[in-house]
Amino acid sequence: MFPDRFYTIQDGRVHISASQASQFAKEVAGDFNPIHDPDARRFCVPGDLLFAVVVSRFGLSKHMTFQFRALLGDGIPLEFHEIGDETIEVCDQNGKVYMEVTRGGETTRDEQVIEEFIRCYVAASGKNFPHTLKPLMESKGVMFNPDRPMVMYESMSIALESLDASSPELELHNADLEDSGKRGNVTLEYRLNSDGKPVGEVSKRLVLGGLRAYCPDAMAGVIEEFYRLKARGSAYGVSAAES
Repeated sequence: MFPDRFYTIQDGRVHISASQASQFAKEVAGDFNPIHDPDARRFCVPGDLLFAVVVSRFGLSKHMTFQFRALLGDGIPLEFHEIGDETIEVCDQNGKVYMEVTRGGETTRDEQVIEEFIRCYVAASGKNFPHTLKPLMESKGVMFNPDRPMVMYESMSIALESLDASSPELELHNADLEDSGKRGNVTLEYRLNSDGKPVGEVSKRLVLGGLRAYCPDAMAGVIEEFYRLKARGSAYGVSAAES
């Protein structure tokens, strides 16, 4: 089942290698953030991949909230603990929690429904930068550190009216950035549509690191580097989601 090829199972634990994580980021999400490159000094597994693994293993529920507690590095063995019917914890062997999931309502394990929803959600995430975040930062007069651009997940939530929506698409209808000194808190709100009709809502909270005054030249350099990395990925045969 998708996304099985982006992780392996050893001794009952999930292992995500840096190369698998990087491939998922580029191929599925169209995400060329250097932090997901295997040789990055501060490499971390994309939050979207952890989300995809949880949903593929435990099903898609009508109401789900994902709290990202810590950055996940290369190849750390992961355990998935169900606590009652409502909570799932993703942690390592020492009990460190990387993601906490709460869920409620009906659940589907239909593989096609789950894959379509994952791809729909991740494709929208691939548009976060530069398409959504650049104009948002510009409008607020702030930006992340151009030398070490940090955009990290804090949480996401799903509220679905139906679990059998066909060809789902996410439509961004609200974006906000709160300046908290060196930290920027971004809220993105989406409508989930199926056949042109709203069937649910998705919201995400992101954290921007190293906030500072907006500089058009510095931002242009970051965007140029983003497209350089994207072109390099395409040259190596990565079929990225359109972003």
